Amino acid sequence: MSALDERGLPLGYPFNTEWEITPRDFLAMRERGDTVLLLDVRTSQERMTACIAGSIHIPLTELDARLEELRVHDENIIVVKCHHGARGLRAVAALRRAGFDHAFSLAGGIHLWSIDIDPSTPIY
Repeated sequence: MSALDERGLPLGYPFNTEWEITPRDFLAMRERGDTVLLLDVRTSQERMTACIAGSIHIPLTELDARLEELRVHDENIIVVKCHHGARGLRAVAALRRAGFDHAFSLAGGIHLWSIDIDPSTPIY
């Protein structure tokens, strides 16, 4: 396992506070009962391999065509997860362009979630 800093991020991770949320911060939001939508933008095959309970699935390749499905969450925080974070950041950019001002990528994706939060989630 790689070394993590005090926020649960790999040492040297280029964390962007305006675009990302750490897995620890996301977990704290869930535990407080905050209204947060977890959006999984990975492929169906990846989702079958590992998943975080309560997420909804819209693959990144379908996101632009399915933005209207998310309009009921306009005012809520949307946390986007992918495998390691790159697709999540692309999805956040698309969401913000579409007016979802409270969209963030899960830093490190489901991979970091598996390492720092839930080791029962398979790493792939």
